[in-house]
Amino acid sequence: MARSSEITRKTKETDITLSLALDGEGNGAVNTGIGFFDHMLEGFAKHGLFDLQLKVKGDLQVDAHHTVEDTGIVLGNAIREAFGDKKGIKRYGSCILPMDDALCLCALDLCGRPYFSYECAFTTDRLGEMDTELFREFFYAVSYSAGMNLHLKMLSGINNHHMAEAMFKAFAKALDEALCFDGRIKDVLSTKGSL
Repeated sequence: MARSSEITRKTKETDITLSLALDGEGNGAVNTGIGFFDHMLEGFAKHGLFDLQLKVKGDLQVDAHHTVEDTGIVLGNAIREAFGDKKGIKRYGSCILPMDDALCLCALDLCGRPYFSYECAFTTDRLGEMDTELFREFFYAVSYSAGMNLHLKMLSGINNHHMAEAMFKAFAKALDEALCFDGRIKDVLSTKGSL
């Protein structure tokens, strides 16, 4: 059965249409109006082997905050909807990913209980048209909307572009691992019997 979802969310600040296939081929078609953010989300799709179609119209005349945060909310909801009852999946995923000088750790648990830990100190305020402080807002929104425990930690890094890219790729690889099926897991991976 295909694990996929389609979500539309419209507010006074953003109008978002997103479709996500978890068992895809890494195809991404993304247009948020923020070039650097598009680049990061296309990398997320490619390296997680997710098929992602995303179109966002946001109030960029104000700034990028609402566009980035609301995209995180919608992506988190899409992930949660697509993975369904979680029967048979590994639940946990982690990745330590190198991107030239940058080394990022991502670990996550699709436990249904949102928690977010973030350790990354950028040395520039912006990358392209995107404020670097918005990376935290994006991943926070994803983790809480998806109901996942998410830890992101930059272990080392000099180049801010590489650091940001390492985060998105590490998140993609960790999420892909957590979503993988294991034939030994007959129900959900929990002593409680539910997630």
